[in-house]
Amino acid sequence: MSASWPQRFVLTVTALAFAASGHACELCRKAYYDAMEAAPKASALHPDARVVEYKLTIAERTLSPAGKPTQVLTINGTSPGPVLRFREGDVARIKVTNGLTDDTTSLHWHGVLVPNLEDGVPVVTTPIIGPGQSRTFEFLVRQHGTYWYHSHTGHQEQRGIHGAIVIEPKTPTVRTDHDQVIVLGDWTDEPPSEVQRTLLRGSDWYSFRKGTSQSLFGAYQVGKLGEFFDREKALVPPMDLSDVAYDLFLMNGKRSQTLPGKPGETVRVRLINAGAASYFYLDAADGPLKVIAADGQDVVPFEQKRLLIGPAETYDLLLKVPAGTSSELRATAQDGSGSASAWLGEGSDIKHAAPPPSPERYGMNAYLTSILDQVDPEPGAKESERPLSPYAKLRAATPHAVASSHRELTLKLTGDMIRYEWSFDGLDPHEAEAIKVKEGETLRLRLVNNTMMHHPIHFHGHFFRLVDAADKDPATSPLKHTVDVPPMSVRTIEFTANEGQGDWLLHCHLLYHHITGMVRTIRVTAADGAEPPHGAATHSMPATYFWGEASLTTAAVKGFATVQSGRDNFNVCWEEGLRHDDGHERELSYSRYVSTRLSLVAGYRFDDMDGGRDGPFAGATFRLPYFVDFGLTHQAGGETRVTLMKSLPLTDRLSLDLGYRYGRLTHAASSADLRYLLTKQFSLTAGYSSDFGAGVGLLTRF
Repeated sequence: MSASWPQRFVLTVTALAFAASGHACELCRKAYYDAMEAAPKASALHPDARVVEYKLTIAERTLSPAGKPTQVLTINGTSPGPVLRFREGDVARIKVTNGLTDDTTSLHWHGVLVPNLEDGVPVVTTPIIGPGQSRTFEFLVRQHGTYWYHSHTGHQEQRGIHGAIVIEPKTPTVRTDHDQVIVLGDWTDEPPSEVQRTLLRGSDWYSFRKGTSQSLFGAYQVGKLGEFFDREKALVPPMDLSDVAYDLFLMNGKRSQTLPGKPGETVRVRLINAGAASYFYLDAADGPLKVIAADGQDVVPFEQKRLLIGPAETYDLLLKVPAGTSSELRATAQDGSGSASAWLGEGSDIKHAAPPPSPERYGMNAYLTSILDQVDPEPGAKESERPLSPYAKLRAATPHAVASSHRELTLKLTGDMIRYEWSFDGLDPHEAEAIKVKEGETLRLRLVNNTMMHHPIHFHGHFFRLVDAADKDPATSPLKHTVDVPPMSVRTIEFTANEGQGDWLLHCHLLYHHITGMVRTIRVTAADGAEPPHGAATHSMPATYFWGEASLTTAAVKGFATVQSGRDNFNVCWEEGLRHDDGHERELSYSRYVSTRLSLVAGYRFDDMDGGRDGPFAGATFRLPYFVDFGLTHQAGGETRVTLMKSLPLTDRLSLDLGYRYGRLTHAASSADLRYLLTKQFSLTAGYSSDFGAGVGLLTRF
């Protein structure tokens, strides 16, 4: 297939731009956008279609979702934003105005099949919407179902920029008395940038707040001490069902709400999980949930006692309004840290939904066994009290085409919970090349989760087929745009690149994972392999943070601070005794994170303690079993140094930090420090150092 006329135009403009400027890449990308923008829009290509218009203004205002006034990003003054309603066959025309004074913005139409230019990912597919600027999105509505929209800029989605999309079919498939959207959300008054910084510094604060942190004493209490040490030996961090401790969970921006309907009437509930980092279990007081659609696609109706919905997924349910009772539909966070409720019916008799059992804090082996059992269930197996997503029950209501051939590729879902770095195949997005797929080609992706967290993986602009090797009817296997990949498990998806050439994102929809690097670009080329005239862009997100800690005791002042950006850290650390003859040691260094176990370091050391000297040094740190950090450095002047460090969580609040150092010139030194957690910022500390003696004091994290 030869290049289309917009591509030929862009190539010509790009060549001229290259001759005139050294900024060829930026110019060719702008020329590409300009050519696409100049091409006929959907309303011109489909003149007989009804045009449905919306105007959306993104701004900031003071609201109190958790009871405390805070700054929330809104769409037309609310969060979630207005429900956008269309009918299959309409042309959607949506004018988005950036009312922010100091930030760019964007909107992505999640799950909606749109031209690449309209997908809404800034730089990757769509021009940035600057402060005070507007952009009009226009596309033919080619599907029906429940979808949603959200910002793809920085932390804006978790600050409130999201809303629902409802598309009615040309011919109604399900008749109900009421149609109700429920947008599930999680909210913290803490700024998302501060949440990200807290996660990057390896803090256990959120686990402590939720009551999910692990400790030696806690493991001993429940008879799991052996399992605790087995996990540490294998360098597996504690399982965490959510990274963040939230102030509350929401339905349509509120703690609870009442659904419409009279006794005996049917309500279609369109569930959308717009949470930044939360999976939810759905339970109904009146019995099993009747599921009729998943990710906007009609499925053969089935019943599910308890429904797990991952971030970015949608499910449609049918509920009957009870007589004489007020019946609860409860969404409980997967980690058990909170819930939100909707109430159906009226009456003095209140029926509460039974919540799921609390997760086992120390039951790693039991939990992983449960996951494996559910991924590959025995025939007739009883539904788990804490089930996985109901993918085994999903069957497409209408058979779809299945490709006769495909290419296979494996992507590993990788991460370091301690450093809080997430990725595909262990690669930073800037290191990874785009995955290239020819237009019309079918790609089968094996998503292998090597981490101890669930990951909801979303693919832009396409639906994929969930592949099950034992499926006897692939033509009715479910079509989705987001798939949950449980810990230490595999999901296989398959898609045909038939939604247009260009760059499409594949990423984890746990937003703090996405921001730190679990994102990859899939580039759809022409059938002959011809590519757009510019390089595939990475999805630029805020990635540079400053953090550290310092302690002041009666014996010494110690601390460190770092600027972390991707794999790189720029560090300063210090320790200085308070007695006049104690001396000090200070370091300025650069470290490069190579893998979850290895970091390289180089810097300059200032050391006037016994045997110490000033000079440059270089070396490495390696993580040993039991999370012992082993360091080896060599300094100019002959100081070769070995260090060992280990932190032990004794209780939820109390930890013990152990350190040992041996230098060829400075000889042996050791330390032991107890820390008692007071708040996110402060801990009491007491300990002994062979360099400075015993001391008590205060530690602060910043």
